[in-house]
Amino acid sequence: MDASRTRARRPFVPLAALACSLALLSGCSGLDDAAGEEGTTAQAARARAPRSGTDLQSDYLKVIKDVLPSVVQIQARSDLGSGVVFDDQGHIVTNAHVVGSQKTFKVTAANTEEALSARLVYSYPEQDLAVVKLDKVPHGLRAATFGDSAKVEVGQLVLAMGSPLGLSSSVTEGIVSATGRTVTEGSSGGGTGATIGNMVQTSAAINPGNSGGALVNLAGQVIGIPTLAATDPDLGGSAAPGIGFAIPGSMVKTVADQIVKDGKVTDSGRAALGITGRTVVNDDYQAAGVAVAEVKAGGAAAKAGIESGDIIIGLDATPITTITSLTEALAAERPGAKVTVTYTRNGSRKKADVTLGEQ
Repeated sequence: MDASRTRARRPFVPLAALACSLALLSGCSGLDDAAGEEGTTAQAARARAPRSGTDLQSDYLKVIKDVLPSVVQIQARSDLGSGVVFDDQGHIVTNAHVVGSQKTFKVTAANTEEALSARLVYSYPEQDLAVVKLDKVPHGLRAATFGDSAKVEVGQLVLAMGSPLGLSSSVTEGIVSATGRTVTEGSSGGGTGATIGNMVQTSAAINPGNSGGALVNLAGQVIGIPTLAATDPDLGGSAAPGIGFAIPGSMVKTVADQIVKDGKVTDSGRAALGITGRTVVNDDYQAAGVAVAEVKAGGAAAKAGIESGDIIIGLDATPITTITSLTEALAAERPGAKVTVTYTRNGSRKKADVTLGEQ
């Protein structure tokens, strides 16, 4: 399995379903102690019993009824993706790679037969997110509810909603298979090349057209925006089954809130060293670190004494061999965090304590 990921040019989507709800228990009154104990035992047994397929199906149907109207299809010239209604003013959040370089779009909502016109508000490729706004808000447009990403757990059932392969209002299911992933998407074929931290991994299939859609828990909350699929070089670089990634819902809401309010991202929450670098190789032509080509004046690296020409080989306990590994290590940090950067200068190994800035 290739460690790198490809973004879904026509968005892929993870679908899953979130964990079970508690069974309702009813008790009896006016019974003797024995009957009461028996009733309590029966209640406990029912509580321990797994939920029936009928109960789970009812949960699925309710979530789909509540959330699917908030998921739209976005057409940008020849590219197709999905989006999620962010508020009742007609703002829709999606992936930056879905909008690409386009400024105007056609949006098909669940409650409209004709495509609606929309325009770009702002695209933030660094996090692969963008917001577009409908020129006219149709009656009944329903905003989605975003959940707290910190509460997402491995094993939760989730539903993915979007337009895979142009099939609008499609729903699939899976589980959250991992959390806290740091993933770098490809930059070819229209990808942004973004390195995104804290992503939600799902077993749901991700197909072109799903990107920008909704990964939803059984409480009807959007916990992620499906964005990427892992690729398997043994399969010719095609998507690896059952490994997809979604941008966490809390990050989506933070970025979209800023775009709606200020027309741009004012607080990225992304840590930065304040350098421009490139991967260097050793005598065996193996990646061996990141050469500092330029140091931003007043930036984190400059304040710590790192200079142009230094070669970064470590960030805390993480070995740094490529610019991608450095970017991924930084994606796991927050601005203001204190880290130790290991580097070489003229062949001598050195360390610097750095307070990270903001990207």
